[in-house]
Amino acid sequence: MRRYVKQWPTRLWAVEGANGAGRPLAQRLVTAGEKVVDVPAKLAARVRLFDTGHNRKTDALDAHSIALVAVRTHGLRVVVEDGELEALRMLTDRRDELARQRVQTVNRLQRLLSELLPGQRKRDLSAAQAKAMLATVRPRDIAGKTRRRMAAEEIADLVTVDAKLKKIKAELKAAVLERRSGLIDIYGIGPAGAARVLADVGDVARFADRNRFASWTGTAPLDASSGEQTRHRLSRAGNRRMNHVLHVAAIVQIRHDTEGRAYYRRKLDAGKTPMEALRCLKRRLSDVVYRQLVADAQQQGGAGPGGHCGATRQSSAADSHPLIDTSDQPLPGPAQPTLSRPPASRKTLAKAVP
Repeated sequence: MRRYVKQWPTRLWAVEGANGAGRPLAQRLVTAGEKVVDVPAKLAARVRLFDTGHNRKTDALDAHSIALVAVRTHGLRVVVEDGELEALRMLTDRRDELARQRVQTVNRLQRLLSELLPGQRKRDLSAAQAKAMLATVRPRDIAGKTRRRMAAEEIADLVTVDAKLKKIKAELKAAVLERRSGLIDIYGIGPAGAARVLADVGDVARFADRNRFASWTGTAPLDASSGEQTRHRLSRAGNRRMNHVLHVAAIVQIRHDTEGRAYYRRKLDAGKTPMEALRCLKRRLSDVVYRQLVADAQQQGGAGPGGHCGATRQSSAADSHPLIDTSDQPLPGPAQPTLSRPPASRKTLAKAVP
């Protein structure tokens, strides 16, 4: 690709999803000194929708729609090389893989122990507890001996996975602190959660405000009002990993004596169901995370929301009294005119001037 484009000295690369599937290609191009912009998949889909071809999705149509977005859209995010952030992203993905592997190992171990020791199943099983339980059983039949041997192997695997998780958690904490991020100070967000937020968000300047960020995290409720009934429903769109981080933080705050628990109880007293109150808390935590990311970017000399340095925000995420209810949807402002107004006639001017 690089050899082919040498015939165009002045060029711009447009990559769809430079933070997702297109990340390896975008990073390689940036490392080679090319200028790359990130094209959101939603904008490319809109071009295909309004173009001929009945919104068919092929490689040629994808390339054409992405190029049109890059040519006609101003303010697209320019991809920059960030080796530390890429390493943080790889460590976070590895940690998630190890966590899933640990869950599978514990499930297999629980099944073997329940067959060896009926009625003694523990909900949160550690390697030390499993060793103590396994030491109390001495089966004499061939099936029992096989189960015990397999359980011992699973315990050894669990010890290995726990050691790897402990090591990678320390690496993630050091990496987050090295980037001078204050996400760890938010109650309920640990090193792994903060690393996931930094890895998936990348440059916070690509979000114009906290409402765009909440839509991306899937915490902004969708309007489902009908007639005189005003209600909102859960949004299943957005980044589900970020939504999971906010969900864990909300559950942790509810279980402890925090401002999040007080806010959750106020929503319950206002007549909301437990699930609705939890969604409100997650929406508020999304504002807290966004404000912390913007503060970190401004402290490091980066861009503020919308890509402008020093821009201010109207975010009441951490205030004791929010400016608006978290279930309210932000209303769009007046649309910018795209056509020039026709000149006013003399009769209209005569009526307008006293």
